[in-house]
Amino acid sequence: MAELCDACWNDFTDDLARYEGANAPPRAEPGPDDVDWIEPPMCPECGALLRPYQTNYDRWVYLASRELPAKDVPSRYRWRLIPLLARHSQVPTDFVAVRIGGLAPLPGELVVPAHIAVCPSPDASEQVEQARRDDLRRADPGDHGQAV
Repeated sequence: MAELCDACWNDFTDDLARYEGANAPPRAEPGPDDVDWIEPPMCPECGALLRPYQTNYDRWVYLASRELPAKDVPSRYRWRLIPLLARHSQVPTDFVAVRIGGLAPLPGELVVPAHIAVCPSPDASEQVEQARRDDLRRADPGDHGQAV
């Protein structure tokens, strides 16, 4: 296993975050004397509340507020929330978002989609449809209409 320097690690995680859509700003952390109300961020396109979660490589992603079956979410936008447990406890103190890769979930298995996968904005819809077409292309390695 290779060990990366800080600059190489940041380059790698920035590229990974760009691909996975993990480009959300970190969650606001109030100071001990801060009494201001903290509102969750809202999507500028659809007005839905956004849920920012930290990824397993220290970047942030906006996830949808409900789980969906894997068959309804393109593979690029499938995430899981892994609970972080307190030491010597079974009580989760926070969650970390991990994108599902490697083994594909069963079609009916619930996954947490990235917000873009459920956002009704035209730009988001086009990106999601392109991801669906990419999934279909990967699933069917045929000649895609080339003459024989």
